[in-house]
Amino acid sequence: MATGFMAAGLSGTAKRHFTLLALLALALPATVSAQDVGLAGIMGSKAMLMINGAEPQAVPVGKTVDGVKLLSIQDDQVMIEIGGKKRPLRVGQHAVGVAGGNGSDKIILTANVQGHFFTTGTINGTSVRFMVDTGATSIALGPTDARRIGLDLSRGQRGMSSTANGTVVVTRVYLDTVTIAGVTLHNVEASVLPSEMPIALLGMSFLNRMEMQRDGSTMTLKRRF
Repeated sequence: MATGFMAAGLSGTAKRHFTLLALLALALPATVSAQDVGLAGIMGSKAMLMINGAEPQAVPVGKTVDGVKLLSIQDDQVMIEIGGKKRPLRVGQHAVGVAGGNGSDKIILTANVQGHFFTTGTINGTSVRFMVDTGATSIALGPTDARRIGLDLSRGQRGMSSTANGTVVVTRVYLDTVTIAGVTLHNVEASVLPSEMPIALLGMSFLNRMEMQRDGSTMTLKRRF
């Protein structure tokens, strides 16, 4: 099994655009089954919703768009329904939910305009933003995400990894659960880098346990084991 990352887990074009894409990821979420909804603004009886990375669109109260229903608007807050659950949103906030029922063994992702796949999931129950990267041998995290998740790095295994800034010492750990769009894998290997990462990388320790199919801008991941 490979023990290091290729350029901090990034491959090819992704490496050159990593910082830009990581910033764009905050505004351009791109999952289909795991809906990510942002509130860009409010115009009278309409809310400007950004759904799965699309441009803001004016949605009137009572209307459903891409599985997201706008229930109400009150002052600077809206109430949406996603995946059968009500979520409040204020301007600048995002909500994540599972829209529709694609089962518990399949993840469907849509590429953003740069051709990269972003998704929001959880690690040990803590929300984490990911970029899919087949060049990373495992899930890659920065120290802030590791602390947020509550990982005990003293129980991890030290190793060397080749990154864009040279060879660094990383800590390899195993995550109890990684959940994306209702699909949960257990005991998934991850590496915690010493330097901060603006976004976590969904590497091959997760992807190898899925069947991956690419059809244009859509990627389908189906659980193998």
